[in-house]
Amino acid sequence: MVDVGDKAETHRVAVARGRVTMQAATLRTIIEGTAKKGDVLGVAQVAAIMAAKKTSDLVPMCHPLSLTAINVRLEPDEARSSIEIEARVETHGKTGVEMEALTAVSVAALTIYDMVKAIDRGMTIDAIHLAHKSGGKSGNWDAEQ
Repeated sequence: MVDVGDKAETHRVAVARGRVTMQAATLRTIIEGTAKKGDVLGVAQVAAIMAAKKTSDLVPMCHPLSLTAINVRLEPDEARSSIEIEARVETHGKTGVEMEALTAVSVAALTIYDMVKAIDRGMTIDAIHLAHKSGGKSGNWDAEQ
């Protein structure tokens, strides 16, 4: 791991996004709440929060962090036949929370896939990326739109 001992503690924020694309009927099942495994969006939101908190257990060189806020949004997009995922993670610390936000989005997407794979094995998980980060020596960064 990189030594962050001499770095200043600052308010750090990261926002990551991703998408799960599926058949229209699968999206309807999720929206209507009729999936056999239960509330897909609710479970995926909890899974994302849990994943952000466990990122250092999953990514070998990642520092364990005390997170101060995690907000996960899962929005059905009927035009794209997808679920759009966004995770915003915050801390006051010596290193950023980009990996926590990316892990949250990834696990939310995997959870959605797992919960409805019996009716749609052709789903795709894509566009997982860092959209924004702020704090620390490098300051603010935003992905190009």
